[in-house]
Amino acid sequence: MIRHSLISTAIITAFSSFSANAAVVTGQVLDDKNQPISQADVHVHGKAQSIKTDNNGQFHINIDANSQLHISKNNYVDARVQVTEASSELNITLVPTSVESVVVYASALHKNSLEMISPVSVLTGDELRNKAKPTLGETLKGLAGVNASYFGPVSSSPIIRGLDGPRVKITQNGLDSSDASRIGPDHATSNDSLAAEQIEVLRGPATLLYGSGAIGGVVNVVDNRIPTDNIEQLSGAVEYSHDTVSNANTYAAKLETGHNNFNFHFDATKRTGDDYQTPRFNLPEGEHDDHEGHHDEEHETATSVKNTFIDSETVNFGTSYVGEHLTLGVSYGRIETDYGIPAHSHKHGHDHEHDHDEGEEAVYARVEQDRWQALMSYALHNNWIETINLRLGYTDYRHAEIEDGAIGTIFSNETTEARLNIEHKLGNWHGMAGYHFSDSDYDADGEEAFTPASKTTTHALFILEEQQFGDVTLELGARIEDYNIDSNVGAAAHDHDHTDEHVNEITAYSKSFTNLSASAGTIWQYTPGQSIALSVSHSERAPLSAELLSNGIHIATGTYELGLGYAIEDGEIHFEPENIKQETSTNIDFGFRRFSGDFGYTVNFFYNDIANFYYQQNTGLVFDEEHGLEAAEPDHDDGMAVYQFVSKDAKLYGIEFDAHYKLNSNAMVKVFGDSTTAKLADDEGYLPRIPANKLGSELQYNISDWQFSFTGTHYFEQRDITAYETATEGYTLFDAQANYQLTVGPVDTQFYINVDNITDELGFVHSSFIKDKAPLPGRNFRIGLRGYF
Repeated sequence: MIRHSLISTAIITAFSSFSANAAVVTGQVLDDKNQPISQADVHVHGKAQSIKTDNNGQFHINIDANSQLHISKNNYVDARVQVTEASSELNITLVPTSVESVVVYASALHKNSLEMISPVSVLTGDELRNKAKPTLGETLKGLAGVNASYFGPVSSSPIIRGLDGPRVKITQNGLDSSDASRIGPDHATSNDSLAAEQIEVLRGPATLLYGSGAIGGVVNVVDNRIPTDNIEQLSGAVEYSHDTVSNANTYAAKLETGHNNFNFHFDATKRTGDDYQTPRFNLPEGEHDDHEGHHDEEHETATSVKNTFIDSETVNFGTSYVGEHLTLGVSYGRIETDYGIPAHSHKHGHDHEHDHDEGEEAVYARVEQDRWQALMSYALHNNWIETINLRLGYTDYRHAEIEDGAIGTIFSNETTEARLNIEHKLGNWHGMAGYHFSDSDYDADGEEAFTPASKTTTHALFILEEQQFGDVTLELGARIEDYNIDSNVGAAAHDHDHTDEHVNEITAYSKSFTNLSASAGTIWQYTPGQSIALSVSHSERAPLSAELLSNGIHIATGTYELGLGYAIEDGEIHFEPENIKQETSTNIDFGFRRFSGDFGYTVNFFYNDIANFYYQQNTGLVFDEEHGLEAAEPDHDDGMAVYQFVSKDAKLYGIEFDAHYKLNSNAMVKVFGDSTTAKLADDEGYLPRIPANKLGSELQYNISDWQFSFTGTHYFEQRDITAYETATEGYTLFDAQANYQLTVGPVDTQFYINVDNITDELGFVHSSFIKDKAPLPGRNFRIGLRGYF
């Protein structure tokens, strides 16, 4: 009996420690001219309390002891104010800025885009809707420091500072997108920018929160599929657009409503498009165009890239309960997409005497994905634990490559992920500690299954802490990650000695790595709206199954791929996965920023020293189905070039910048650009497929209900290449947009027309595996209509 009483007393005492007497804080929000700011958001950090200032800029809000108020308003720099129960009659001044400040969800500590230590770009609102393309790569490639891999406009992934694929984590609401885009450049990402509320790009290592797959950066797609704020009334949006360059039609709809703390979200998109048109270009030798080829004196030419169609449907449902402290929610999304895979070659080194007579068979991908996400968040009345947040995700992804109506290869990826974050305050330190779990079951079956089935499991603990010292904020973080990969590997699947009794031998392979990451960063707000940021990070990454265990024909890239775990001896392939070392990055970021007034800029310098950098190297061999591996011979194109993943030390460094100047209340001009140099250590040459430098400018002008913009971007020639690459000439693209706002009854309507590549410039993307076969689209008129109610 006494024991039960003691337990009850302890429980009551513990819960009592989570409560505090509420107090009311009052204050006024003013601008730099001492004028009140109405409709500014006043939010209690880590809690659900949030109000807006009245017409006099005044507010009254309930707080717990030792809370922090976050005050924000469009076109002003956010303010954060520490308050206690005794605080009252606060006078808070917001500094005007010509750029929008938005909360970066991927930051974990509720940082806005102007407060981040790590460089970040955020696309949101009309800017996102105007720039949204079928793929993330094409949507984001205009940002400083960001480019695209470009396997045609329907399969294009982001490249951040020269790094892509397994080094750039693509997430949806903080959880991995869990598709097959890391396996090959022809695999599209499953994220849809049309349904996004905002897209965040974190440059530089973000491994502390997102794991070793974020050694180069993070792209986080934020949507409202699980509403985290109460929705008071029915609202929605519809959109239709048409693109002339590919005869594409896009339909999108969103609907949200709520009642008594329960909320509901629905969105859907439908996109169809044909092969896209290009300026006339010369097809590579041996290539031809079945439907509109044209011969000049030396080359066959084309004005379109065949097999680049798309037919996509997505639908998403979500619901949530949002209380004062507790938020619970769940969402379900379904994707069904067919898209063409351009430049898909079937030359395996055997007799193709009749291939070109009949034309290449069109090969396309059929993607199906089911994705569940769940959220539980609890905000406590407590001085040291602020919020407990749990996100769960389950994704069932299937990618089938269909040839001549029959399924040739199936890639599948079944992923379960959990992320537990505990936001806390320890003395003057504010931070996040958590646990991250991921289990990915990848499988491939068919002719192009060049990577064996594998299961990858990670367990990680992480911590991120920050403290303010006057105008200086210090941020420290660390992560330890247990990474394990299991697979059954064909020991000698391509030795071509069919009398060898070991030819079909299967080897069970398992390998564990412990990845350690740590970072330190600081930002000095030396005057309101102006800052200097410096960060240093150490990140470790274990190889993905594709980098470690690949052994087969990758038809999309026209190569035979071998992983790190294989060795070639006397023309034979042997599995020798010993002495695999982790990729280790030491990254330094240094940036200058100004956001106040009419003139602003962000300039970032970065230096990334990577030990054991994984990349594909030409072995000088070719693969022939009849003869196996052979030495490549000049003037003979029989067989596929053999590329093998190797690890060597590398250095990447460069600069990225964007600046803006508000000419007057109606006009603004922007300038942006980036430059990345990526080379092997000890002067062994450059890394392959590094994006060309770019420099651009944009003019924005608003008059009455019209919004106009004009952008010019020059991509410089790229001649810093490997021995097996060719140089890429420079080109300049000009784009224009015009939006008109009108009201039709209760519906706010926006009519827009975008003209991309106004001059119909012929451009080739150096970072593309198929750059000579798939130039950028020609002149395109995109006409659309949006409605909000």
